[in-house]
Amino acid sequence: MTVYDPKAPEDFAGRHVTVAGLGVSGVPAARALAGLGARVTVVNGSDGERERAQAAELEKLGITVRLGDGETLPEGTEVVVTSPGWKPTSPLFLAAGKAGVPVWGDVELAWRLRGPKAAPWLAVTGTNGKTTTVRMLASILAAAGLRTAAVGNIGVPLVDVVLGEGRTEETAYDVLAVELSSYQLHWAPSVRAHSAAVLNLAPDHLDWHGSMAAYAADKGRIYEGNTIACVYNAADPATEELVRRADVEEGCRAIGFTLGTPGPSQLGVVDSILVDRAFVANRQQQAQELAEVADIAPASGKAAPHNIANALAAAALARAFGVPATAVRDGLRSFHPDAHRIQHLADVAGVSYVDDSKATNTHAAEASLAAYERIVWIAGGLAKGATFDDLVRTAAGRLRGVVLIGADRALIREALARHAPDVPVVDLDRTDTGAMSEAVREAAGLAEPGDTVLLAPACASMDMFVNYNKRGEAFADAVGELAAAGH
Repeated sequence: MTVYDPKAPEDFAGRHVTVAGLGVSGVPAARALAGLGARVTVVNGSDGERERAQAAELEKLGITVRLGDGETLPEGTEVVVTSPGWKPTSPLFLAAGKAGVPVWGDVELAWRLRGPKAAPWLAVTGTNGKTTTVRMLASILAAAGLRTAAVGNIGVPLVDVVLGEGRTEETAYDVLAVELSSYQLHWAPSVRAHSAAVLNLAPDHLDWHGSMAAYAADKGRIYEGNTIACVYNAADPATEELVRRADVEEGCRAIGFTLGTPGPSQLGVVDSILVDRAFVANRQQQAQELAEVADIAPASGKAAPHNIANALAAAALARAFGVPATAVRDGLRSFHPDAHRIQHLADVAGVSYVDDSKATNTHAAEASLAAYERIVWIAGGLAKGATFDDLVRTAAGRLRGVVLIGADRALIREALARHAPDVPVVDLDRTDTGAMSEAVREAAGLAEPGDTVLLAPACASMDMFVNYNKRGEAFADAVGELAAAGH
């Protein structure tokens, strides 16, 4: 495989590029390529009112848009640039492979548009915690006085960032905190980060990747060609194995993070202090204090174990870039997590209500459930092929009760019957959006003072809601109604 070496931005003038998809990354990619002189054709399977409006705007730029057919490779295509969600088995890509046409993702395109003075990338992937870690990292880098941004899968197209969008040489980024999904990494063979982290690995998106091995391999691409540090989770041996398999630059180090006492070349926790035994002069005998666990507190004032792990990973990447310990502390103190990520909403009648709608798989839900002692759990949605026995078995001792919603709730109910038969379960046989208000009322009835009512669905949201944000908003509204009623 030929790997692109960015001594100069790649020249696209006159080249025929097909962009697959009118998504968040597809439209910026098409615009950027047209601006660079490429002959751009956008293909999209759907042909609705929204797509037609987007097509009209792109056609003003001289871009050809083909709606209703995302499977046929346009004649003369030299490169295909795909949106992350398109499966590798899509007919368009199979046709491209047969014709010898390379397929890149938006991240690969962004990498090829970088120049020799481009900001280095500190990259983060993992099944869960990516966005929080990248935002923590950006906060730490900013606290060190560096010009930076949290970009990538976090919702900021990398193509736009790389092309500058009006930034001058004086305001150019010093370093970028880059979130990369497994989809993006699959289509990004040339990306070579300064340092990168894999936070954790658990089964997810297997319908897209085809197997756990393929999913892990795509995650592991983030380590390829790293120059300074490959950061792994000491509690997750699969992440360390990915480091062992990676082909990195000479001198690149493996750096672990742990919630326990760190060994040499690790970051960890000692007496509620985050400490660094990796980026110190004598890591065999010395450690550098970075911050207190209390500095990581989310809105509830309590740092969940997985958020401590996220902070350690962010600190490791920042330290790999030479950031001082004080910036780690200051950056973590100024960081505020996004909504719907283990977000404390209210205390009503002595019961805490916590929104972790972002827990869309079993691995994320397990981490969320581990943060509380006595829980009334609101769960359910689209299982995406997941099983729930391990999750329920692990959490059973913490459950006061469970309220189930969503299309695949029966899978969770059956796991509860097997592993937590004495836990009261309310099964709401409805999938309309109004079910959330009923779920909160039922949960309040099961809860006792000191308990936590936790929305950690362990499932995707699209059976009932547009996305996990809307699900979380519905939960927050229902909790607000409960509080207003004085219950």
